[in-house]
Amino acid sequence: MDVGNFGFVIAGLVVGFIVGMTGVGGGSLMTPILLWFGINPATAVGTDLLYAAITKSGGVLVHQKNRNIDWKITGWLTLGSVPAVLATLWFLNNLDGDPQALNSVIKQALGVVLLLTALAILFKKKLLAFAQRHAGDHYQLSDSKLNALTVVTGLVLGTMVALTSIGAGALGTVALFILYPFLATKRLVGTEIAHAVPLTLVAGLGHASMGNMDWHLLGFLLMGSLPGIWVGSHMTGRVSDEILRPCLAVMLFSIGYKLAF
Repeated sequence: MDVGNFGFVIAGLVVGFIVGMTGVGGGSLMTPILLWFGINPATAVGTDLLYAAITKSGGVLVHQKNRNIDWKITGWLTLGSVPAVLATLWFLNNLDGDPQALNSVIKQALGVVLLLTALAILFKKKLLAFAQRHAGDHYQLSDSKLNALTVVTGLVLGTMVALTSIGAGALGTVALFILYPFLATKRLVGTEIAHAVPLTLVAGLGHASMGNMDWHLLGFLLMGSLPGIWVGSHMTGRVSDEILRPCLAVMLFSIGYKLAF
């Protein structure tokens, strides 16, 4: 294994560890790291999407075993996200004849979504407190309106994920907390992960069909991330959330600002 490939293994290990310890979506960390390594933006997004689909599949099995998934909500989210992914991939495919334009669109979108993710991480507790405080009044929606809003949420997440590989984690969880404030936290997290797998899988395979995939890179990332997630999961709670989240938010905001502007 040469030095460059060893660096990808270490990147996977670090990201896996942070994801296991904090629950922050791996895409918001992995894709910027791959860009720093000099990976083409389109290839970085495509590779990270399949990386996410594989790593989160194990989480679905665990959450399903513990009955932490609301498959009805997952279904409504998927109804919006998968068509959005296909439409976004069609748009990107039409830019494929101009690699510079494709990479420019992806980098700009990546910067904006990283900024939103940083804000979601930083203000997560306040957003959740607001949702639960007003759960009995403003959020009393009919089932049909709630289902429609869930589909729209899936549509937005699908577009962001297909463009940037980011959004299904931090942003998706916050959106579900706001829509379903009475649902237990563990079920919301399990539902978000269950939705993220088909979303990232369809988006990843779509990017792979466009040639935006590096299979060797994917293998090296998984070599590091799988043990990293295992170790990080056992470190949960060892470092104060009040320290971790602001640090992650500042880091993601800085990267996002640089990419967007």
